[in-house]
Amino acid sequence: MIYLNNAATSYPKPDIVINSINNALNALPSGQFRSGGILSDDDLFSECRKKLGLVLGIKDADRIFFSSGSTEGLNQILFGLGFRADEYMTTATEHNSVLRPLFNMGSGEPVIISCDENGIVSPENIRKSLNQNIKALVINHCSNVTGAVQDMEEIGRIAKEYGLRLILDCSQSAGCMEIRIDDWNVSACAFTGHKSLMGVQGTGGFYVKKGIELKPLTYGGTGRDSRVIKYEGAYEYETGTRNAPGIAGLASALDFLLETGIDIIEKKERELTEFFVSEIKSIPGVRIYGEEIEKRGPVVSVGISGVKPSDAAYILQNGYGIVTRAGLQCAPLIHKYIGSGEDGVLRLSFSYFTSKEELEAAIDGIKDIAMSAEG
Repeated sequence: MIYLNNAATSYPKPDIVINSINNALNALPSGQFRSGGILSDDDLFSECRKKLGLVLGIKDADRIFFSSGSTEGLNQILFGLGFRADEYMTTATEHNSVLRPLFNMGSGEPVIISCDENGIVSPENIRKSLNQNIKALVINHCSNVTGAVQDMEEIGRIAKEYGLRLILDCSQSAGCMEIRIDDWNVSACAFTGHKSLMGVQGTGGFYVKKGIELKPLTYGGTGRDSRVIKYEGAYEYETGTRNAPGIAGLASALDFLLETGIDIIEKKERELTEFFVSEIKSIPGVRIYGEEIEKRGPVVSVGISGVKPSDAAYILQNGYGIVTRAGLQCAPLIHKYIGSGEDGVLRLSFSYFTSKEELEAAIDGIKDIAMSAEG
C-alpha cells in the first residue's frame, strides 16, 4: 500500500518513535509533577518543550503547553483570550478547528479575509479588512488544501503595526519547514504532533507569549499546588493526566527531526512536490488547485474532469493501492476561491519517507483515471 495522506497523519513513523512509546508503556508510569516514576518530568515533559522550542523558533519554551493536538490548542487560545467573535479576523483558508470555534462563540461573526485562486492571503487584503473592533488575527501557516505557505514575516509586521494578537496555526508546517514564532511577532500558536512532527495521534499543544493570560477551558488536578482551588490569574493549562507515552514518542520524533535537519526534510519534500506537480500538470483533464504557488508545503490537490474526487480516491485505493484523501479537507471556505466546488478536491500529501517511485505510481493511476473519463 502506498500512503499519500500525510497531511492528515504522517506514516510511517521513525522507528525511534515506536520504540520510545513501547518503552514508556512498559516502564513505571510517570506523572507530570506528581511522582518520580521511571522518568522525571524534566526528563520528559520539559525536555520535549525545549526541543519543540527549537523546531518552532520559541526561546521561552516554558510557555509551550501540551494538549491532545491543534484542535484543542486552538480552542484554548480562541476562547481563552476572552474576545468576542467579531473582534477576530481570520482567512478563507482556515480549517474548521479555527472556523467552528469562532462561528460558535455566540457573539457576532469574525471578519473573513479572502484568498486568491492559489490559497494565498495577500497582506494588503489583511490591511483592507481591518476595522476598529479587530483585536486578533488568526491564520494558518500552510494550507492543508493547496499547500500555500503564507508570508508570515510581512503578516507579523502588520499585526505589530496595528497592535493585533497574531495567532498562528502550525498544524501543516511544524516539522517540515522553518518556523520562527518569536521573529514573526506571534502571540500564540497551535501545533499537532501526528503530522509532520512525526509523533502519534493525541499529541500536540500550544504556545502563548509571556504576559498573555488565557482563561482555561478545563480545570482539575495538575500535580502542582493542590491547595489552590480558585485561581487569581497564573492559570494552569495541563490539567488531568497527560499523555506521557505519546509525549515520549513526540520527544523522540523531535530528536529525529533535529538530527536529520528541518532544512534537509524541507528540501526533499519540496523536490518530491515539484516533481509531482511537473508531471501531473501535463495530463489532459487534470487540474491542479494552486498550480502557480511559489512556496508550497508537501500538499497537492487536484481535480479530474468528469470524476468526483471521492470516486477518484476510491479507485486509487482499491485499484492501485494508493491512499489519498477526497473532499473539502475540513476547510469549507477556500473552495469558493480556488474553484473546486462542493465536492472538494483529491488531495495527495507527502512526507520525508515518500519515494519518487510511489509518486510515479500515483501519477500513472491519475493518468489512467483521467483517460478513462475522457472515453
